[in-house]
Amino acid sequence: MNISRRPEPHGAKVPPQSSASSSSPGSAPGNERWAFPRGSLARYLVKRLLPPILVLVVLDLIATWVISHKLDMAGWMLEDFFWLMVGGQAVLVAVFAFVIVQGVRSGLRSVNHLSEEIRQRSIDDMQPLEVAGVPAEIEPLVRHTNDLLLRLDASLAAQRRFIGHAAHQLRTPLSGLRMESELMLSRPLPDDVRVRAQRIKAVSDRMIRLGQQLLVLARADPNARPQDSFVRIDLCDWVRASGAEWIPHAHAEHFAIDLVAPDHPVWIDGDPLLLDELLGNLIDNAVRYGNDTGRITLTVGENPPTLVVEDDGPGIPPEERERVFEAFYRSPGNGAGGSGLGLAIVREIAHAHGAWWKLTSRPEYAGTRLSVVFPGPRKGAQLTRQDRTS
Repeated sequence: MNISRRPEPHGAKVPPQSSASSSSPGSAPGNERWAFPRGSLARYLVKRLLPPILVLVVLDLIATWVISHKLDMAGWMLEDFFWLMVGGQAVLVAVFAFVIVQGVRSGLRSVNHLSEEIRQRSIDDMQPLEVAGVPAEIEPLVRHTNDLLLRLDASLAAQRRFIGHAAHQLRTPLSGLRMESELMLSRPLPDDVRVRAQRIKAVSDRMIRLGQQLLVLARADPNARPQDSFVRIDLCDWVRASGAEWIPHAHAEHFAIDLVAPDHPVWIDGDPLLLDELLGNLIDNAVRYGNDTGRITLTVGENPPTLVVEDDGPGIPPEERERVFEAFYRSPGNGAGGSGLGLAIVREIAHAHGAWWKLTSRPEYAGTRLSVVFPGPRKGAQLTRQDRTS
């Protein structure tokens, strides 16, 4: 039995296996819209290149008609005709290639802008890429990239929250352990027990300090928006007050702390608690890795607002000046204890304040000098500044 199919009504859904109907004249407009969707690079190139190509074709036809109808060719040889055609076609190909290159270059301008935006981004910027103005062929790639950035941002935020919560939960039992060891050391003990109790106290102190530093790192995270709690601070008064808290510890280690600051205020916007950690880590590093007896100089500059911490220690080798800002990195040549988070915290806090920093050591400077340059008193200092370590 032969069953004849009725023609599909206009607008009816065609089954996938009916490939012959896709070439019918009635479906041409739909295929054209599908092949050149609005905002696509193909549509842009057709609209941009078709007019000049048509102009070139018309000019070529006009030149051919003029040569064949208006010029006296009685004395022309076949070789003359050949070279005339070669010259004309060469000019036509050159102009055609120029039109094609300019059209493709202008069509890819939005892709180049997108590439430049990605290149200029910092490693902490997980904001979605701008989709507006991107060719339709590139939109799926941009959307999938934005989805990946959002998932990476969520994953990193979850890791930071876990670190912060774990550090907070560990601080209480570690504080109890330190208190118990201090109570033991306050009583008469055998020598071997006293040595073990001192070890327990030292380890608990180190773990508490590590937990505190991890909490500071979580708080300085740009996604936590520390700039929302910024207040106007006089850099000179703050350095005097915060640096004075470290004088007893520095004197106990046979270090002297000097302050050089102007008499008038130097204003910045910042978080006092984070800045206390920044200065504390710089002074602690200077005491921990400096000479047995040394001098630490705190200098405040005003144009632009700058904090400089200098010591007269052995300095940092050139090959390690970038790595010392990495978390948990410790120089193999230094035997001093520490978690390796000090300068990593300095970097994160400076970044959260829109500041940049510069590390100078031997042979340029006899010791170590770290400068932190603040953007000045302007709210919402989410300035993206280039990290500089030299």
